[in-house]
Amino acid sequence: MEYAIFGKTGLKVSKLGLGGAPLAGDFGKTDEGEVQLMIHEAIDSGINFIDTAPLYGGGESERRIGKAIAGRRGQVVLASKATRFDMGFDYETTIRSVEDSLHRLKTEWIDILQLHDVETQPFELIANETIPALEKLRQDGKVRFIGVTTRDLPVLRKHMTTGKFDSIQFYARYMLMDHTAKDETIPLAKEMNMGVINGSVLGMGILADTPAPFLREDVRLEGINRMEQLAFLRKTEPQGLIEPAMRFSLSNPDIHVTLTGTSSLGELRTNLSFCDGKGLESEEMDKVYALFQGRPLFD
Repeated sequence: MEYAIFGKTGLKVSKLGLGGAPLAGDFGKTDEGEVQLMIHEAIDSGINFIDTAPLYGGGESERRIGKAIAGRRGQVVLASKATRFDMGFDYETTIRSVEDSLHRLKTEWIDILQLHDVETQPFELIANETIPALEKLRQDGKVRFIGVTTRDLPVLRKHMTTGKFDSIQFYARYMLMDHTAKDETIPLAKEMNMGVINGSVLGMGILADTPAPFLREDVRLEGINRMEQLAFLRKTEPQGLIEPAMRFSLSNPDIHVTLTGTSSLGELRTNLSFCDGKGLESEEMDKVYALFQGRPLFD
């Protein structure tokens, strides 16, 4: 396993992190026993970064993670989020959201508490209510560092420039089919010494030939079109472009954590095999970057 220093936090994090969204069945039925075994094997294999949210499974993801890391809390850099797009982001709701997460996770502190999908909320509300709530939680020792998440890169940059956040997380913005985060967002994070988390490097399943059922038909068709243009990256994989997609993110030195979203032991082991420091060839990287320049796949 390779490790990185997570920006100004100084935390040493595994380059491959475990994403919590699939752990509670958000992307298909899961077996809780296998989920527990998978989390244990992830930690035993050197993964020390786990990311979840109250939204995932309505809190079930946090509950399952809390159960799995009982007795191993010191081995894990634990990231969760506040609050939810269908809840308020006011001061009291934010405090309650984090307190509920602490209870489900069976922990006294969360290492990185991130504001979830901030594009759904007015910036003024976050500045005046949500951030002060997180700062109070940090003052009380319940949160160590504060982050912000969204797929909307202009909104993300607006929050970054407040100077209030230690980390960022985007998804489907640095992957083979859409690498728009490399142009401004990732360089700004490096300049500000912020931790960087990259999610959905398989493009909502498109790069694994299993596109998420909720994707719009036009997005699905454009994804298939872009897959065809990336055919030069196919090696021995019988399906999709999973290996080059994972290596594309894992090998970027300015991305500290690449999340793997899986509830399967087999998929976990496959993704662990890509944590050997090898990226794409330089000629392949040049070709990937030339494709779709400045053309996001998702809205």
